[in-house]
Amino acid sequence: MVSYSRKEIIDSNYYITEEHTDYILEKVDSIKDLGVIVDSRLNFGNHMQNKIDNAYSMIGIIKRNFINMDMHTFALLYKSLVRIHVEHSVSVWCPYKKETLKR
Repeated sequence: MVSYSRKEIIDSNYYITEEHTDYILEKVDSIKDLGVIVDSRLNFGNHMQNKIDNAYSMIGIIKRNFINMDMHTFALLYKSLVRIHVEHSVSVWCPYKKETLKR
């Protein structure tokens, strides 16, 4: 039985072979796939922070451009411009992995 150390496993290269040519797979810390940012440890903290930042950005745009508005107008703008950012890929968030996100 061959035994490998953790460092050897982490430092190893992975290849894809296509038509007798080997391509080395690039190692990355995080990747965006189908609009969801996933890091190398399968955590979604970066994705959640990105969505929160987008939502706050949209709230800022609403506050700057619609100074005098009633509650109905704000609710309509919030539902159409802010909520879509927060609800995108919400299923990746797990409450048991609650963490403090910076604002």
